[in-house]
Amino acid sequence: MKRRTPTHDPSNQHRTEARPHHRVLLVIALAVTGFGLRAAVTSVGSVLDNIQHDLHTNSIVGGVLTTLPVLCFALLGACAPALSAKLGAHRATVLALAVSCIGFVSRSFAPDIIVFLVLSVVTLSGAAVANVLLPSLVKLHFPDRIGHMTAVYATALSLGTAISAGLTVPIADAGGSWRVGLAVWAVFPALAILPWLPTIRRESRPAPVISTEPRKLGRRDLVRSQTAWMLTLFFGSLSAIAYIGFGWMAPYMGAHGISAATAGAMVAVMTGVSIPVAMGIPIIPRARHRTVIVALVACLAASFVGLGIAPVGGAWVWMVLFGVGTGLFPLSLTMIGMRARTHQTTAATSAFVQAIGYLIAGTGPLLFGALYSATGGWTAPLSLLWVALAITTITGWLAARHRFVDDETVEARRRAVEATQTN
Repeated sequence: MKRRTPTHDPSNQHRTEARPHHRVLLVIALAVTGFGLRAAVTSVGSVLDNIQHDLHTNSIVGGVLTTLPVLCFALLGACAPALSAKLGAHRATVLALAVSCIGFVSRSFAPDIIVFLVLSVVTLSGAAVANVLLPSLVKLHFPDRIGHMTAVYATALSLGTAISAGLTVPIADAGGSWRVGLAVWAVFPALAILPWLPTIRRESRPAPVISTEPRKLGRRDLVRSQTAWMLTLFFGSLSAIAYIGFGWMAPYMGAHGISAATAGAMVAVMTGVSIPVAMGIPIIPRARHRTVIVALVACLAASFVGLGIAPVGGAWVWMVLFGVGTGLFPLSLTMIGMRARTHQTTAATSAFVQAIGYLIAGTGPLLFGALYSATGGWTAPLSLLWVALAITTITGWLAARHRFVDDETVEARRRAVEATQTN
């Protein structure tokens, strides 16, 4: 069966209107949006003790707060394609940013922990939707520069993560309350709205689907796509590795006699190293993606070996290698756009990948901790890293094939129709 690109693509309007000054605005929009996406997560973790004290809660609720982002990104982000189809990608993005901004500000006034949790969900829901829509917006406006534009927002995302984690406490101290430290990050979703506004004026309402076109992709279609599953498992397994690194490397180093301050600095270095990697990895040509996967997997493997046999002697080296290896994350975002033919398919695939992928990622630190508690040692938890790395390697290699989710779903529909007619 001959594969073809759908003849009608609503994105064409935006591509023809993307004049130089509009393109500059779009780049700014991607960067500022990406910068603020993780502030809702890392800012809370930085002042968690203060929140628990002032709102009279305990470590159990603290655990809920730290798990909430993963759940919101997984479950609420799945709503993004439907919202985009109804409102248009740009209106949906602006709405998501506005909701996130309102959540940032309102939860800083929360009188008790229940209200704080509810308003945290509001804050994270906006970030979750914007997070899913960004790959489709890159596909829509920069179909020939997916890697470069993914590098823009992936780098901004890494910078925002590091800066919000590092500055929330000083800002809270200067403002006299953790509430100030949280509320200040509302400025970034608010600023991100501004460069998206011109795109709304040029965006028409989504056109009805023409009967000669394939119907839009749904979750059932994506379930039948091998490439969608490979992207999902690639994203989920490598994210689980990163989450384990962020959450458990400092305790691991501490258990081997390294001071808390030094262990924290090592994790900061691990995070910092990922920033220049995020700038460079997405712009590498698609034909070399498998080479990149092998190289970064090798960095992670070397880090895991070092952590197992010489955790103290080469600790700084292992943390740097770990941080470089997490450069697989921006590559996974880049591949989402490259494995779809249209921005609508990109949005649907992004939602599918991130919904399931974040659930997988969230189980990583939980399983790591459970294995440590059950065995009282580090051998079993470190083995989990190797299992996740094996999954990352295999699925990343398969996801890097030059195949398209659109084509696989069309082929799956054709086979289903033929099977029905035969029966």
